[in-house]
Amino acid sequence: MEQMLADAAERIFRDQCAKEILDAAEEGQFPARLWQLLCENGFQLMAMPDSGAELADVFAVLRVAGRFAAPLPLAEALLANRWLGEEGGDGPTDALNTVGLVAEDDNTHWRDVPWGRAARRIVGVADDGGVFAGTPVAVTQAVNLAGEPRDQVEVQDVEPLPCAEPAPALLALARAAQSAGALERVLELGIGYALEREQFGRPIARFQAVQHMLAMVAAEVAAAGRASDAAVAAIGSERFAFEVAAAKSRVGEAVGLVAEAVHQVHGAMGFTYEHQLHHFTRRLWAWRDECGSETYWQALLGRRLCALGADQVWDFLATSS
Repeated sequence: MEQMLADAAERIFRDQCAKEILDAAEEGQFPARLWQLLCENGFQLMAMPDSGAELADVFAVLRVAGRFAAPLPLAEALLANRWLGEEGGDGPTDALNTVGLVAEDDNTHWRDVPWGRAARRIVGVADDGGVFAGTPVAVTQAVNLAGEPRDQVEVQDVEPLPCAEPAPALLALARAAQSAGALERVLELGIGYALEREQFGRPIARFQAVQHMLAMVAAEVAAAGRASDAAVAAIGSERFAFEVAAAKSRVGEAVGLVAEAVHQVHGAMGFTYEHQLHHFTRRLWAWRDECGSETYWQALLGRRLCALGADQVWDFLATSS
């Protein structure tokens, strides 16, 4: 099931996520055709408990979406539909629902809402893990570093949702999975450019310094992907939050190293707006700080390790149960 869904999603993203679509999304144009195709294939409902798909399948699709820098709030739409449940069934099946963060001092103004300007309903997640539903009434448009909409939204008809899942951790895992996919694509772009770009009569991929740099990038990408996989495998277990903490931290560390190295491989070309590399590296830099920064998740993991005591740390690190 996981591979079948990932393959189907890849075909859609490959056809629809051309650079022109990404550029248009940065200018505020919602990718309606891409969203329509996903809805026609049932992807917007795949996180629902009765969909037949597992949560692991959802994160596999999100990883593919990251590999193509899909300009949609796919993670938020899937999780919002899951948490809204019957509440989300009042409108058309292709209506966009999304997820934002509840402001600490005002639960009617939610921040960092991906594509809040296009949403029918919004799910708000509080710092303590509480989950709420609301209807948008006013939107202040804003974007993140990658030009992705992260709106500030005033909502009404706010009500709590009976969500027993660790919502903040699931959102963080979504970003880790998307980042793992984007890192894979950045590695592909780096290798491809090194094979094409010639200097002194031969491809720069023949130079030892470039080979060493790309080998380091490949190792970081593999480590980030493995950390994300481990967190997905821990869904539903007592270790889930801590595996997410490790994944978000490890992926964030890889982002800094990989983006820097691959931009160096591309030279000046990689910094131009005309090249596609920036669509991935800017997303990686933005996603690294969303849904909890490396510092936040490292602190959570550090508190857990300190609470265990010296005699229990190795068992916790070396086992998966």
